[in-house]
Amino acid sequence: MLAAIALGALIGLEREASHKPIGLRTNILICLGACIFTIVSIQIGLMYEGSPDRIAAQIVGGIGFLGAGAIIRDRGTVQGATTAATIWLVASLGVACGAGFFVLATVGTVLALFVLFGLHPVERRLARHRATGSKPRTDKDAET
Repeated sequence: MLAAIALGALIGLEREASHKPIGLRTNILICLGACIFTIVSIQIGLMYEGSPDRIAAQIVGGIGFLGAGAIIRDRGTVQGATTAATIWLVASLGVACGAGFFVLATVGTVLALFVLFGLHPVERRLARHRATGSKPRTDKDAET
């Protein structure tokens, strides 16, 4: 559970730095909640000889519902899709922690942070070019 809190916090800090409404505490709680549900699911499966994936499988749908609430469509634009995807991802990190897959959860967190931090400048550059109607400059264009 501590791993879920730490990994959820890392993603939440990026969301806070980006001034997003679903930030630090919410991401921690999503990750921790998914972790606890996974642990409970495994324990119930072991105690009652049932399928340990039944509760954990419902996390995906439940989190999808939560993420859908973060998406807003207004005047032909869609906002909140990255936040919704982040909610979904953080829940998967919590499931991985709850199942004991700490390396997978850590690698997933590092990759997510790369996408959220590292690709943001690329995304801004592409948006700027879309807004001006020009295409991004390539090395081949620089030669001419």
